[in-house]
Amino acid sequence: MKISLLIGILFCSTLFMFGNKNEEQFIFFLQNRFLEEHELNELHPEFGRTEYYEIIAEFKKEGFNVISEKRNGNVNAREYAIGIVTQIDSLIKNGTEPRKITVVGTSKGGYIAQYVSTLANNQDLNFVFIASFRNSDIQNIPEINFCGNILTIYEKSDPFGVSALERKKNSICEIKHFKEIELNTGMRHGFLFKPLKVWIEPSIKWANGNYNLE
Repeated sequence: MKISLLIGILFCSTLFMFGNKNEEQFIFFLQNRFLEEHELNELHPEFGRTEYYEIIAEFKKEGFNVISEKRNGNVNAREYAIGIVTQIDSLIKNGTEPRKITVVGTSKGGYIAQYVSTLANNQDLNFVFIASFRNSDIQNIPEINFCGNILTIYEKSDPFGVSALERKKNSICEIKHFKEIELNTGMRHGFLFKPLKVWIEPSIKWANGNYNLE
């Protein structure tokens, strides 16, 4: 578990503004694959720059403690998720209520978040999976089991994201709150490269426990 230990150390260094943890809210933000394999200032040939810090700033502006890092290399999604679960367990052990912890993942980050949901197996944690489900996942990644309060967001013009209702039906955990949002930006997979209100605002509401997204 050397990888998990290293991830745990990295995440500890990214925690912001620790205070009374019972009153604090946390967002784990997991970015897309392109940024994992490229530098922050590199441009995607079709979608431009991943606005990583701008996205984090939107969450911090709403008062969340953001736990995130720029992953490097082609990390194994399940192994990386183990490190995040370790951090979540630590927060809960130190007094943070699970409902005040949200994991937001875009593209590959969304798949990592799905593994966190599976491994943590906690119905009270919040998750936002963005552009991270394809129909073939049921056969190709059968071990994923949704657990927690689940919001999925996908873009109609994006071939890498569709409704995840089939995954919900195949999950054995009782899901208290589940909602899906289909976007129509016409930006294909590029919509998640920017902190667009159409996905940032629902994510923030979900993290605040507004499961009706009103």
